Amino acid sequence: MVHTNIVQPGKLRYPTIGVFDSGFGGLTVLKALLEQIPDIEYLYFGDTARLPYGSKSVETVARYAVEAARFLESRGAQMLVIACNTATALALDQIKSASKCPVIGVVEPGADAAASASHMKNVVVIGTEATVASHAYRKALESRGMKVTEKACPLLVPLVEEGWIEHSVTEQVARIYLDQAFQESARQSDVLLLGCTHYPLLKPVLRQVAAPHVAIIDSAESTARAVAASRPQEMLTNPLADPERRSAPRLKFFATDSIEKFRRLGARFLGHPIENIEHVDLKE
Repeated sequence: MVHTNIVQPGKLRYPTIGVFDSGFGGLTVLKALLEQIPDIEYLYFGDTARLPYGSKSVETVARYAVEAARFLESRGAQMLVIACNTATALALDQIKSASKCPVIGVVEPGADAAASASHMKNVVVIGTEATVASHAYRKALESRGMKVTEKACPLLVPLVEEGWIEHSVTEQVARIYLDQAFQESARQSDVLLLGCTHYPLLKPVLRQVAAPHVAIIDSAESTARAVAASRPQEMLTNPLADPERRSAPRLKFFATDSIEKFRRLGARFLGHPIENIEHVDLKE
């Protein structure tokens, strides 16, 4: 069981990172963060009552994301990770302007990793319709000299949430999407960038259907590495650290919808059972 001890204001606290997503997918980013930075307290906010963000306006997404960021800061977050591709693509600047602590989204780290991995300077990005329509990854990659092909894959998220990770239907759907994505000039692409935080769960399937020479870049892992490299100085050392602390990072979860649903679905993304979930109701 994961232990939680949220330190009250005014007391010495553990270095704390807040992770925000519209739902469950950001837990893949949290999983990668736990592997990269195990001796940190993590606060995860999933706005499950108001997902999906992809169907909402830029103004609404920005408002929701800023509310979540302020909530995490009020609970002690000293750094914010926006583990939502839609919120990063549509509202990162607004979140940064409204926040008092450093903010990192998933797009730039993913683009950095994809550009570094591509020898052909040719990248295919797959994501949700909203993320692809924002062209956030295209802009980030083109600024790094890459040629970019984007492909929306709207069926993959519901397949992941249904738990059909290894189902033959999922493999068939993934094969169709990738066949469509790697057409014409994209045949020269040597990198597949996963522009959705649900997709890391599908890496074994995607590896099976993608061409052998294509490197698969996971924006969740890239973001975790970026956070590890850029966290503030005060988070590099932990005056309260001890062997027990390092072996059991402190996790606290917040959800705006059913706690039981978050517990059940979230475990698939994080890779282990989820405890210490608090329901919160952010006002419209």
